[in-house]
Amino acid sequence: MRRLGCLIVAAAAVMITLLAGNFLYGWVASGPLEEQQAVIIKSGSTLATAAQVMESEGVIRSADMFLTRARILGGSEPIKAGEFEIPAGASNAQILNILQGGKTVQRLITVPEGTPSIIVYEKLMAEKLLKGEIPVPAEGSILPDSYSFERGEPRAAVVQRMTRAMEDTLAELWPKRTKASVVKTPEEAVILASIVEKETALARERRTVAAVYSNRVTRNMMLQADPTIIYPITKGKPLGRRIRQSEIAQVNDYNTYAMVGLPKGPIANPGRASIEAVLNPAKSDSLYFVADGKGGHVFAETLKEHNANVEKWFAIRRERGEM
Repeated sequence: MRRLGCLIVAAAAVMITLLAGNFLYGWVASGPLEEQQAVIIKSGSTLATAAQVMESEGVIRSADMFLTRARILGGSEPIKAGEFEIPAGASNAQILNILQGGKTVQRLITVPEGTPSIIVYEKLMAEKLLKGEIPVPAEGSILPDSYSFERGEPRAAVVQRMTRAMEDTLAELWPKRTKASVVKTPEEAVILASIVEKETALARERRTVAAVYSNRVTRNMMLQADPTIIYPITKGKPLGRRIRQSEIAQVNDYNTYAMVGLPKGPIANPGRASIEAVLNPAKSDSLYFVADGKGGHVFAETLKEHNANVEKWFAIRRERGEM
């Protein structure tokens, strides 16, 4: 009888060992995913809710078994919300670690400095992972930068982050303006910065270009900025051809060849550096600038000097066969 009891105990021990081993094996064994897959865990989801989502999407075999094993074998850290990449063959243990680690998929949409709002709009509407309709953002309301977004996020929410970034930047920079700045409001700063942004792509030139336009404003001279001719025609997109004489003479609220002072609004979305430049322009008496043929510009204080620089630029263009 004693021997039978020992056999029963031994058999029970073996059974428990097998069950425990299977339980542990199911925690670390490869899962059913044959290839990497994205899983979205919504904000406020519990581990049980997440397990149901993963079972329905074939990431795990059983929500109940995943949940049981996770509660016994997993860590106590809460899971995070967001989009996660689950690798092929991921075990239950790996999956829980991914959800607790909170390393979500990072998706970015980038707005380069000087991008007009119509192109920002087109870029957002072309992003298939975003949802919802938006109007074209107000020109100059977007701060150029790279912005993260989540799959299925409303486009309006992304635009809100972009506009808030511009508002915060202006609120930070406006009090730091120097006496050399000619703009009277943050709105004027964005207008002038948008012109500077379109006139030069070189960081070293921004403050000098800002100085040229600031000097012209002070002297009540026309700004005569070519990009202000183009904006009413294309809304900031490339013109794709040379500007016509009739367009130079066109009278409207933007063409600074036909008006004194700033345009009625920005002609693009300027970056932080261009805003800083108009709020603190370089110490310069220059009133003119023209391309130098090397990707930059040459500056002049007098019209005579400027005309000589223009002739040099024309000579370069003729040599290149552009004229």
